[in-house]
Amino acid sequence: MEASLLLRAPQFLFAGNPNKYVAIDCEMVGTGPKRLSELARCSIVSYEGDVIYDQFIRPASKVTDYRTRWSGIRRADLINATPFAQARMEIMKLIKGKVVVGHAVHNDFKVIGYSHPPELIRDTSQIPLLNQKAGIEGNRCTSLKKLTKAIFNRDIQVGQNYLGHSSVEDARATMELYKVVEHEWERQLDANSEAR
Repeated sequence: MEASLLLRAPQFLFAGNPNKYVAIDCEMVGTGPKRLSELARCSIVSYEGDVIYDQFIRPASKVTDYRTRWSGIRRADLINATPFAQARMEIMKLIKGKVVVGHAVHNDFKVIGYSHPPELIRDTSQIPLLNQKAGIEGNRCTSLKKLTKAIFNRDIQVGQNYLGHSSVEDARATMELYKVVEHEWERQLDANSEAR
């Protein structure tokens, strides 16, 4: 398939093929003295919300802040976790050639150390259509939690006993949000690519 075709109309290539769509969400911990963000859990769900991948991941550097309140990661979760290098290869294999849906997904790609083709990214934090559906004015980046509450009247990221976010829950919510505006969003992307 020619690259120019992929750039011009990805929605027609993948339309009606849910196997070409996945949603991703990652949780990070702080490592080293500067508490740099490193991957500690990655969840990938299908277009239908089924879990394709959900692993705790052992960072290459020593964890100095588990960020449990936000990440949900505890020390015990990482003892027998998948090593980062192995997890990275597994994740990249699963998302290669797919339309990847995420919320502020650049953060997920950064912590994985990966660059996905821009034409195959659907970032729900960057689509004004969702803000409109949620009754939120402007084009500002709205949190996944706020969009999910406004559109589905459902609370996410509440955690139990201060266990933070669930990356599976967040990935599913992101895919659900994408599906709310999917057809209109893809038409806009197509119109934009034809205008180039």
